Amino acid sequence: MAFIDYYKIMGLDKTASETDIKKAYRKLARKYHPDLNPNDKEAEQKFKEVNEANEVLSNPEKRKKYDKYGKDWSQAEAYEQANQQQYRQQSSRQSYSDDFGAGDYSDFFESLFGGGNSARTRGGQVKYRGQDYQAELQLDLKDVYTSHKRTLMVNGKNIRINIPAGVKNGQIIKIKDYGGDGINGGPKGDLIIQFSIKNNSNFKLDNDNLYTTVDLDLYKALLGGAITIDTFDGKVKLKVKPETQNGTKVKLQGKGFPVYKKEGVFGDLFITYQIKTPTNLTKKEKDLFNELAKLRTV
Repeated sequence: MAFIDYYKIMGLDKTASETDIKKAYRKLARKYHPDLNPNDKEAEQKFKEVNEANEVLSNPEKRKKYDKYGKDWSQAEAYEQANQQQYRQQSSRQSYSDDFGAGDYSDFFESLFGGGNSARTRGGQVKYRGQDYQAELQLDLKDVYTSHKRTLMVNGKNIRINIPAGVKNGQIIKIKDYGGDGINGGPKGDLIIQFSIKNNSNFKLDNDNLYTTVDLDLYKALLGGAITIDTFDGKVKLKVKPETQNGTKVKLQGKGFPVYKKEGVFGDLFITYQIKTPTNLTKKEKDLFNELAKLRTV
């Protein structure tokens, strides 16, 4: 397998910071995204290369292995395990030392996993688990209010997954056996997804509770009545008590955000009333307020 320079693909050097990598990925992913380049095979290939490069360089552990082992970075763990095993074995097989030059790694892996002798236990060939794939999924808060299915492109393949309601920003889930193929019949790796969730709503999310502010006109606050407010699952009619004060908080039980992996269980919605003072009063309104003011001072 030829060496692929992930830094060159991303337009970066080896001293690039995590922020540099993230900025470069977003710029290139937008540039080569299939939706913006329909029927463009070259852009599609570039998009795959950018995703592959980002998968490695955005992960500190993988990046460290890539910097050390080059194109054989994904087999670093297998190499280290096999090398340790060779030291333990008391046989006539050739041992491999830790002082390989950079060019010797490829020959070593060809003999280990290719047509030569493979590393063996007493029971046969050593089986190595496939590498895990890393992916970031960007969603809006309203997208995770209900469970739904979504198709992801991971390493050039479309994978359809179920996204549970209530998943949180920064949360990581693991989908078993959707990673790279194992070696010598070993198990497949996993697909590890980190969620990046943007909140573009009028609600603040804290754990599973939602918080919002509702404007209340002065007359409704003084005399009471009914108002209609928005929640995440539709409009709700709410009764306002007479003489409600500015900053009053009310709780609507079960009208918050769904609790992750607890079907039918929701947090609460907390509403803070913000009383709006009327403006552009007519002369008659001003006279009436003056009368009220006189009554309150008697």
